Amino acid sequence: MKIICIGRNYADHAKEMSSPLPEKPVFFLKPDTALLGKGQDFYFPEFTKDLHHEIELVVKINKNGKHIESKFASNYYAEIGIGIDFTARDLQEEAKKKGLPWEIAKAFDNAAVISDEFLPVSEFPNLQDINFHLEINNQTVQNGNTKNMIFAINDLIAYVSKFITLKTGDLLFTGTPAGVGPVKIGDQLVGYLENKKILSFFIK
Repeated sequence: MKIICIGRNYADHAKEMSSPLPEKPVFFLKPDTALLGKGQDFYFPEFTKDLHHEIELVVKINKNGKHIESKFASNYYAEIGIGIDFTARDLQEEAKKKGLPWEIAKAFDNAAVISDEFLPVSEFPNLQDINFHLEINNQTVQNGNTKNMIFAINDLIAYVSKFITLKTGDLLFTGTPAGVGPVKIGDQLVGYLENKKILSFFIK
């Protein structure tokens, strides 16, 4: 199982990060050790002082495939959820300044949190009009809607599968909307897909 993460897939997030809009999808990988187990809390790592939340819609791949055409991509997933792509922003900025890869800031243990449940795509009449949001300590900090994606889910699957074979169980994090920011010990993060709470954990 691998975790494929899409970067800069919402224009408002690219703007807040002072990054240009991509002409093609940008993706990076997290190892399976980055997954936080269901029902577990997240322990603030000692190597960063600036840990940021990034809520994302997550697609669970249910069939092996490569070189998938966009028109057939919907055959390769049946469930969606949400997740948090944690980023050690200070480590990321340091790596960027030196022109180095920044997996150190994205791929560390437990840096990929996924919802306790994934919902059937059949529950959503339009996958390109799904609301999701993140609350920290009962305050909404990020709001997203898939209609604002630069690259739609099926196009992402088609593009990534040109380079990497997708396998059953792989997770595709589809990018974060604006509003990313720091978390601290004691925070409670709660994520919603439409109006259903499917993610909840504490920072310890």
